[in-house]
Amino acid sequence: MSEFIISVLEFFSDLGYIGIALGLMIEIIPSELVLGYGGYLVGSGKIVFFGALAAGVTGGTLAQLFLYWAGYFGGRPFLLKYGKYIFIKERHLEIAEQWFDQYGVGVIFTARFIPVVRHAISIPAGIAKMSALKFTIFTIAAIIPWTILFLALGMVLGENWRNIKGYAAPYMIPVMVTAILCVIIYYIWKRRRTPPIVTVKKIGKY
Repeated sequence: MSEFIISVLEFFSDLGYIGIALGLMIEIIPSELVLGYGGYLVGSGKIVFFGALAAGVTGGTLAQLFLYWAGYFGGRPFLLKYGKYIFIKERHLEIAEQWFDQYGVGVIFTARFIPVVRHAISIPAGIAKMSALKFTIFTIAAIIPWTILFLALGMVLGENWRNIKGYAAPYMIPVMVTAILCVIIYYIWKRRRTPPIVTVKKIGKY
């Protein structure tokens, strides 16, 4: 791990709960590392678990709301032009758009656990003018278990929190498989709920 990342995390740790929220909001460091370090701080007794959880959920939600509003007001052209500054590439946006168009609003929850589309999925939700309240509810519902998982892993790893990505891999595989299955089930359910389009054929000249 680079010294830059460590120094940034140490800076955030001096800010306590606000530092965790800021670390997740600006997204210059993967959320797994920010939360893993937060778990280490909890295990060290410097902060408490529920405070770290609240900070993690707040920061993670605000980060996604920023992307949502960028899509809502700026649209696709804005994200194609400025997305690189927030680490959103065109291919990320294209995949997220495909997922959102195919699976609908429910993917806002399930996609949070899948690499590549995890962050970008908020953008097509904004472009599609999805309800801000519904978007926020789905986002918080996904961020809570994500935050709990990596805080807990950081607590278990202690000073070895730097290895959290490798340690989390066995846990993430079943989570991703479950998320994908949820997407498929939601898609099937949505298709069955949608009434078929009936075409009325005109008879005669009228």
